[in-house]
Amino acid sequence: MSGGGCSIVWFRRDLRLDDNPALTAGMRAGAVVALFIWAPEEEGQYQPGRVSRWWLKQSLAHLDSSLRSLGTPLITKRSADSVSSLLGVVKATGATQLLFNHLYDPLSLIRDHRAKEVLTAQGIAVRSFNADLLYEPWEVNDAHGQAFTTFSSFWERCLNMPYDPEAPLLPPKRIIAGDVSKCPSDTLVFEDESEKASNALLARAWSPGWSNADKALTAFINGPLIEYSKNRRKADSATTSFLSPHLHFGELSVKKVFHLVRIKQVLWANEGNKAGEESVNLFLKSIGLREYSRYISFNHPYSHERPLLGHLKFFPWVVNEGYFKAWRQGRTGYPLVDAGMRELWATGWLHDRIRVVVSSFFVKVLQLPWRWGMKYFWDTLLDADLESDALGWQYISGTLPDGREFDRINNPQFEGYKFDPNGEYVRRWLPELSRLPTEWIHHPWNAPESVLQAAGIELGYNYPFPIVGLDAAKARLEEALLQMWQQEAASRAAIENGTEEGLGDSSESAPIAFPPDIQMEEGHDPVRNNPLSVAQSYEDQMVPSITSQVRVEDEEASSDLRNSTGDSRAEVPMNVNLQQNARGTLNQGPNEGTLQVVYRNTRIQNGASELRNAAEESTAESSSSSSRRDGGVVPVWSPPASSYSDQFVGDENGIGASSSFLQTHRQSHQLLNWRGLPQTNS
Repeated sequence: MSGGGCSIVWFRRDLRLDDNPALTAGMRAGAVVALFIWAPEEEGQYQPGRVSRWWLKQSLAHLDSSLRSLGTPLITKRSADSVSSLLGVVKATGATQLLFNHLYDPLSLIRDHRAKEVLTAQGIAVRSFNADLLYEPWEVNDAHGQAFTTFSSFWERCLNMPYDPEAPLLPPKRIIAGDVSKCPSDTLVFEDESEKASNALLARAWSPGWSNADKALTAFINGPLIEYSKNRRKADSATTSFLSPHLHFGELSVKKVFHLVRIKQVLWANEGNKAGEESVNLFLKSIGLREYSRYISFNHPYSHERPLLGHLKFFPWVVNEGYFKAWRQGRTGYPLVDAGMRELWATGWLHDRIRVVVSSFFVKVLQLPWRWGMKYFWDTLLDADLESDALGWQYISGTLPDGREFDRINNPQFEGYKFDPNGEYVRRWLPELSRLPTEWIHHPWNAPESVLQAAGIELGYNYPFPIVGLDAAKARLEEALLQMWQQEAASRAAIENGTEEGLGDSSESAPIAFPPDIQMEEGHDPVRNNPLSVAQSYEDQMVPSITSQVRVEDEEASSDLRNSTGDSRAEVPMNVNLQQNARGTLNQGPNEGTLQVVYRNTRIQNGASELRNAAEESTAESSSSSSRRDGGVVPVWSPPASSYSDQFVGDENGIGASSSFLQTHRQSHQLLNWRGLPQTNS
């Protein structure tokens, strides 16, 4: 037990009292100081969007109220540097121990390692826990100790681990408060005046907070879960669990979700309820997909900005802000896509089926860079989650070993009748089409002129013609893929002939220029003709890049944007970094006790379809949370300013990993043994 002083429990995305191992450890050690630090600048280009900030504000208020009822307040600090704030709170409270739960995105891992180093050097015991996953990423390996490269093999291993996830911890009955008399809270501002009116509407549909999350889980398990397999595809009704925002902010423990759903599974199996069993299996896959998103992010720390299959770095994305704006505004001329995008902007939410529809259209039909779409989702979704969003967009873009085939374009018309057979979803979000008969609701461009007139529709005036014809999009995609393979083959030949150092050195491709005030690594991805040239300034939309944490102020916009309807939403610049490479996976060193270094030369097999099948048969919702070990092994990331981590280099058997980067920057991807740091045991 830590002597004398209190323990700081550092809340982040674990805003709950039940099954919170860091909080439980703090209570067992004695007095507790509950702390939340608001430092959005540390997130770089992934600062929370408006709806995410609204949710966080409500969730923190709920947590503070719950903590106060148990005897201690939630101390809040506004900071530009979390580690400095932690040191300040340690000095003000006399704390001798810092406790927190693991996060797995690259930025958090860098920050958490620094916090552990700095505070340990000051004599503060630092302990961290797993509260976000069923199993830690380094616990789930194949028979050879290697990381899995397909979802089905990963999830099968999770379901057949030699030990089950631990049972969720109960919430505390009472908390002994540490001395916070010299540590006043800062007032946190999560919204400005212009956002309050829109945010007020969110409260009508959502109830943030850990106890509300508990109620939502109970309602789902005792209600829609049993018919989940039958109803999950319906976009025009509440057929999913709506748990993903609660899961992202850690208001809900995935261990708890998993255990309660498994109890239902056993019950329905004993009753011979086949439909219920099928529903549970599909919902558990959605839990597995969230687990897998953390697994991928941990093993491939750049998966949020470049493809895991190296040849896709040569794909010639269409850099067209006009297309991007039409997609955002819901004015593509494809009703299901447009309805989805308008719902997203209005509510911060999308049914998982519609997420697949709009993102597939973005990547396959418009052929816009997938990172633009992922960043827009990040800025607008209530459940914006870096790891889950990266996994989803990589899957759609065919950049995962078991992702959707890149040459496969789904027809939005057919998907409309599949997911919205009666057209009610389209009518709700596209009032201009509300009088159109169901027969034509998903393809108004084919409707007879008399039908359009009767419905009050004038294509090109109050509803647009399709922005791109599907036949033209398919032809363009085939051409782009041919160009990609040709460039990949040329690069491979150059490497073999010794005229090029590596797959990423495509010196023949002109780098994409950034606006002059942006200091960011320039990519070498090929880009197709783009007529956009008129400068325009934006506030909060940036193309993601972990190597740069600056905001985009001046961007290029197309001249046709000035003639389109006004749009206050953020936009992505035309001149962006589209460099997309990939990383190897994590390996355990020969000395299991120290877990030194490295990233595996993992072969990623082509042609697998497991993730595609899993994603199409389950929701894009997710789940995660668990506590198994007191100390955790978390990688140290210190990306150099001038180079990304080494890229995958393809061969006929798959994609291998080059080791040149690791040889040059051995400290960049080292594994740290948390137990190796001096700690005060409880």
